[in-house]
Amino acid sequence: MNRTPAPLPPPHGQYRHYEFVMAAFVTVLICSNLIGPAKIAQVDLPVLGPLTFGAGVLFFPISYVFGDILTEVYGYARSRRVIWAGFAGLAFASFMAWVVVALPPAPFWKNQAAYEVAFGQAWRIAAASMFAYFCGEFANSFTLAKMKIATGGRWLWSRTVGSTILGEGVDSLLFYPLAFYGTGIIPDDKLPVVMLAQFVTKVGVEVAFTPVTYAVVGWLKRAEHEDYYDRDTDFTPFSVKV
Repeated sequence: MNRTPAPLPPPHGQYRHYEFVMAAFVTVLICSNLIGPAKIAQVDLPVLGPLTFGAGVLFFPISYVFGDILTEVYGYARSRRVIWAGFAGLAFASFMAWVVVALPPAPFWKNQAAYEVAFGQAWRIAAASMFAYFCGEFANSFTLAKMKIATGGRWLWSRTVGSTILGEGVDSLLFYPLAFYGTGIIPDDKLPVVMLAQFVTKVGVEVAFTPVTYAVVGWLKRAEHEDYYDRDTDFTPFSVKV
């Protein structure tokens, strides 16, 4: 009886799912910056009381989950390419949002004011968001790659949570002062409270998603026959080489 041979692993660097993970990462990132920031939400928690947060916080931590998955499975260099792709997509979306808002509305269209609230993000906020994203994502990816070597690939939870604490910390510390300090949009004395609430919420989402991260990482490693260790990687962020 002839048996069908087991499929061979793909040649190194030729992956079946890498592009889909990249597309998901960029999609979530753009949603977090275009859909979420225009709305401030508030929920009443049983013990903590009212919690006020920008709705973008629901999206943005998921991009860190994808960032963790990319670095854990494919390595820092391929994650770096995705971070740059996300940066380019975010810059383009922000520019086109500005262009569309600036177009003169038709006389019979009465929704310009609402459209400006939803998509008319100030350039200071957009620039702060992109700069904080760039620094935070690279801090996250670098930390996870180094922790993977230090732990010998064990304790995935420690590096996904640890890298997110650093990455989200960098992002929050940069974004809020750069975007809002001195503007009056958020009172200066309230900025530390907002920063802390956003940081805790984002890290909490990462912790809650840990079982999902484990499942996706395990599946991708088996499907791609890859479990990359960045032992000889050039960690400069200013490159897209693999």
